Amino acid sequence: MAIKRYVADADNTITNGYEENLTTRGTGANMGASDSMEVFTIWGQRSGSVSGVSLEKSRALVKFPITEVIADRADGSVPASGSVSFYLRVFNAVHPNTLPVNYSLSVLPISQSWDEGYGLDMENYQDAGASNWVTASSSDVWGTEGGTYHTESVALAAADAATNTSNIKTMYAAAIGDDGTEDLEIDISELVEQWIAGTKANYGVGLMMSGTYDTDELSASFYTKKFYTRTSEYFYKRPRIEARWDDSKKDDRSNLYASSNMVPSGDNNNTLLLYNWSRGQLKNIPGLHASNTMALKLYRDSLTDNVPQEVTASLSDTTGIYTASFSIDTSASVLYDVWSTGSTEFHTGSAITVNSFRAMAENPNPKYVTSLINLKAAYSNQETARFRLFVREQNWSPTIYTKATETLDSAIIESAYFKVFRLSDNLEVVPYGTGSTNHTKVSYDQSGSYFDLDMGLLESDFAYGLSFAYHLNGKYVEQSEVFKFRVEK
Repeated sequence: MAIKRYVADADNTITNGYEENLTTRGTGANMGASDSMEVFTIWGQRSGSVSGVSLEKSRALVKFPITEVIADRADGSVPASGSVSFYLRVFNAVHPNTLPVNYSLSVLPISQSWDEGYGLDMENYQDAGASNWVTASSSDVWGTEGGTYHTESVALAAADAATNTSNIKTMYAAAIGDDGTEDLEIDISELVEQWIAGTKANYGVGLMMSGTYDTDELSASFYTKKFYTRTSEYFYKRPRIEARWDDSKKDDRSNLYASSNMVPSGDNNNTLLLYNWSRGQLKNIPGLHASNTMALKLYRDSLTDNVPQEVTASLSDTTGIYTASFSIDTSASVLYDVWSTGSTEFHTGSAITVNSFRAMAENPNPKYVTSLINLKAAYSNQETARFRLFVREQNWSPTIYTKATETLDSAIIESAYFKVFRLSDNLEVVPYGTGSTNHTKVSYDQSGSYFDLDMGLLESDFAYGLSFAYHLNGKYVEQSEVFKFRVEK
């Protein structure tokens, strides 16, 4: 599993909306301790001889603990830039008021420090202080009323970006459709990377109506869109930045194929991994040259093969794991892998069976039975659990001889994904990561498929279900099995 969540550490609603008397604007109001935040525009509630129709606005401010992201990247638990995507996730708050539809919201980085405050009153705007429509804190005013924001919308050319990294795109938009209850999920990777690098100071983002929806040009109101805040009682609805990446490992030691002109060239590619364990931990091999590479020699049928195929193996993105990818045109039935540098051999593997691609006179539609061989009834919210899958074809029919003499190998599903949901209400707390990030893709090695699940992502004292989807014959097929467990403090 490759997902980490960073819940907001400050949020607030600021507004210039009129108080109940329709005379005084609530520009001094602070709502930093409320369990929801609000975005709206109201047109035509008050008319006057001076300003004509008066537009009222409300905006949401949200800030995130980027120092935690920086620390996680430093210790390797979050990948380097370019290998991870960061998503802003903000969740619709149910309320009894009018719900606007068919408009767009802007998400802009805030360019000025602000204080959250302790206000609660979202109706009469009676709680003042800290950040509000006019002031960013008790001691500073906004550069512009309603908050000060970066508004760049177009990335600079590469030649200019080198010296003007602060001007790279930081303006984002989200469409709200005819339902109105949509959550926000926006890829803000570029902005988060700027926060991490320090080319933009992290003051969070502001959520507001976009373009003409933020003016009186449409002569229409869009009242009111609410989102849950960091103090919400709903654990999974708090605003957050979500880091996602593909950490799946492909080790074809039990799934290796000889090259064939019957399949696309990419399908001829195999990957082998070498794991360097030291006292229970993965460690890089000391003494390798700076590129952390070694030679992998593939001996056909026996270690006496005089002309082994040699490929370069290199350190993967995970400490202590070395990877080599290759295709091999061979009629050999087995291969032996030897990992070395110069005259130093690090590992000699046992026989690897070589499979062959073959045509068939039928179009099979395989179905599988899945089990979790190491599932426990309960897990601590402090642990990261590794789950091992055992997969076999549904119609497998062993002979008596097979039962007595062989241990059945788990079938390898090269594209398998998992999801986690809460059993009490079927809420998907970790949906299938089958999109561009593949963040719930399952790994596999010679023992079968596996994945790691950080239990800290899940709210304690609840029971959860695990389900799997396999990509078979060009489509995702959800498996029927559900595996249940509980998370405890």
